[in-house]
Amino acid sequence: MALHTHDPSERDDDSVSIRPQFTQFGLVGDVPRLRLPDRGMPPSIAYQVVHDELLLDGAARLNLATFVTTWMEPEAELLLAECSAKNMIDKDEYPQTAELERRCVNMIAHLWHATEHEQATGCSTTGSSEACMLGGLALLHRWRSRTAAAGGRRPNLVLGANAQVCWEKFCRYFDVEARLVPVSAATPYLTAEAAVDRCDEDTIAVVAILGSTYDGSYEPVAEIAGALDRLQADRGIDIGVHVDAASGGFIAPFIDPDLPWDFRLPRVQSINASGHKFGLVYPGVGWALWRDASALPDELVFKVDYLGGEMPTFTLNFSRPGAQVVAQYYNFLRLGADGYGAVQAESRKTALWLSGAIEELGPFALVSRGGDIPAFAFRLGSATGYSVYDVSEELRTRGWIVPAYAMPPALEDVSVLRVVVRNGFSRDLAELFLADLKTAVDRLSRRGAGGVEERTSFHH
Repeated sequence: MALHTHDPSERDDDSVSIRPQFTQFGLVGDVPRLRLPDRGMPPSIAYQVVHDELLLDGAARLNLATFVTTWMEPEAELLLAECSAKNMIDKDEYPQTAELERRCVNMIAHLWHATEHEQATGCSTTGSSEACMLGGLALLHRWRSRTAAAGGRRPNLVLGANAQVCWEKFCRYFDVEARLVPVSAATPYLTAEAAVDRCDEDTIAVVAILGSTYDGSYEPVAEIAGALDRLQADRGIDIGVHVDAASGGFIAPFIDPDLPWDFRLPRVQSINASGHKFGLVYPGVGWALWRDASALPDELVFKVDYLGGEMPTFTLNFSRPGAQVVAQYYNFLRLGADGYGAVQAESRKTALWLSGAIEELGPFALVSRGGDIPAFAFRLGSATGYSVYDVSEELRTRGWIVPAYAMPPALEDVSVLRVVVRNGFSRDLAELFLADLKTAVDRLSRRGAGGVEERTSFHH
């Protein structure tokens, strides 16, 4: 006779605490996936279910695909937890969080040499994609104001084919012609001459990228601005520049201080950057800034109650977390200019070392070296019997996430691997990655040559 007939899958709150963990209700049988369950489960069990499923995700620190921050100090994580319930839009309810946002905007404006940085024009966003939309909307409305008497004309935006997809979304959503300039192997980015050739009276702006997601390179913002100056002098067409500095906006000011790319160039009207990339904050927070109040049309700005008065706001999202803004301010206080410079310089140093070491392996040719933002791309230099996609898949067996993809239009026959070096990707991890890459190449070479692949583990 059985000692008991109790079904362990049946709920019995009185005995939950004494059952073995994986015999408790919620951890036996099917887990609800497509329908809300009829009844709930204890918090510890719900946590266990979700925690276990997330084991299948890759390790964020080994994700060399993402530009997004994957490491912060424990004190920053504590602040994030403390502020997780705060809604950024509630300025009156959370006035000090709103004050920290204002301080961050002014600090960034000073960093980017805005003409007004004591009461700067800008805001936090959920990321650079929203910030790009805001910059584009301001430029579109300024164009409409200039061309109000000329109906039936369609605005256009000039940008390189290597631009982030959010710009194509902006053009489609707001009925703007996207004039994508093809890139080439010699110049895989937007050049000044190519940009100006596609400009006319209906161009709302030229977008210049400070840190391409394809290869990490800076586009020549000053050259583009200079070419637009000459266009205005020759033809009277006044076209502004928006700098998509999603990555470079928190790199160039610290380790490329003499590079003219920001509001020091009068042609630059607006800039966006991602606080959750090289601003060193967990996702998601971005920043949109304008050179001064005149660059942001009044009709786009709304007023919200703030400490018994009004505060201007210009965002696409309404409710969103305030915690990341607090974390951004923490980083500014914690690191200062010297600390940001040290972090970004070390990341670039590691990127340059690693790209050089990969070049010496033999089968690879560098597309970029990581000398602008600390990210670089490399391709297979000759016929090998395997592809960059095979290399990417092989590296996953050791936990490394390295993207393989085709380059932008006109270069789509070139497929590359890309590595992003972020804060937390140390020289030690870089050396481990290099050893694993070499082992992956050796295994693929044996397989491609028809040899018998040995079933051995990776070693260093």
